[in-house]
Amino acid sequence: MASQTNPGGLPLELWSKNPIASISLDAAGLVALADLPTIQKRTVLTGTSTFLDMFVLCPGIHRQQHATELNGAELPACAALTTGYVFRIENPATVVFLQKTGKPGHLVNLVVSEHTKPQSLWAHIQAAWWTSNSSPVSSLSYVTTVGLTFAAFVLVILTGDWWASAVLMILMFSRLCNILVVRRRSQIGWKGVSEPGKKGDLFILLSQDRWIRMQGSVDDLKAVTSGQWMRDMTFAESSIIGAATMLVYLDAALVSNAQQAGKVIIVVLLLLSAGLLGFSNNTVKTFQMFGRSIKVVGEPKAYKRRLLLAEELIKGTGRDDWAIRLGMINPDSSRVTKVVM
Repeated sequence: MASQTNPGGLPLELWSKNPIASISLDAAGLVALADLPTIQKRTVLTGTSTFLDMFVLCPGIHRQQHATELNGAELPACAALTTGYVFRIENPATVVFLQKTGKPGHLVNLVVSEHTKPQSLWAHIQAAWWTSNSSPVSSLSYVTTVGLTFAAFVLVILTGDWWASAVLMILMFSRLCNILVVRRRSQIGWKGVSEPGKKGDLFILLSQDRWIRMQGSVDDLKAVTSGQWMRDMTFAESSIIGAATMLVYLDAALVSNAQQAGKVIIVVLLLLSAGLLGFSNNTVKTFQMFGRSIKVVGEPKAYKRRLLLAEELIKGTGRDDWAIRLGMINPDSSRVTKVVM
């Protein structure tokens, strides 16, 4: 019986074991250990992690819990234009989105709104597996990433490479451990006293002269700016993440046992998934967290001087105490608004 061949004329079994004879890929597993922030950025933009993320395999799997560090320790000053109070944005995920949307020398307007809470069992299941803030292009890129993982898994099974299959399953299990911990850590906690029916208007001073104005109900604004995003891990959660991280490093060693075709499939999967997920993150225009979403309204407005921006906002709000406290204007007695208590 004639052996089954590929288009190049090599027996399929030989091709599957060593398709690129002149190249060694024993260290292919090290690709998974690259500290790319792609998965962390996805976690920030969605405010949590869904179970479908388990099938998104790209470098940086073991770094997902460090998503709270993406803001670069920046906690920008913020002023309530309605009350004059000045405070800081304490939510690092919100800060990352503000950094993403901000533009030097421009004022960007944002609106915060509340999602309709899922009522049916199906709605709860859908929310656990999918986020609603993705654009069509972003969703297509994300679904393609998931499809690549399934395709890679099928290919390594067809080639009979059980080591490569085990490597992919271990990566998915590590992702699942991180997803479960992220979902536990990102439950809504302290957000201050509820003020139903009140409207809020915040002005935020970011680094690099990026200015943000965020409007919405006071409760919605508190949900995305105050308190914690992800609480500190408990001992049990820390132990689970430690074990999941060790599995990723163990996986890097186990890849050397796979056939060369399996190694090629794994490397291509990791690289393509990183690119597609990065593109998906870049095309997300809406930030989501705790049942609220933040989106950009209109186009950024340029100002030649920060003082011109301050004077325009003072004129619109009828008060300047917030601008003095932010250091945007000098406390000139002829311009200070006296607030009667």
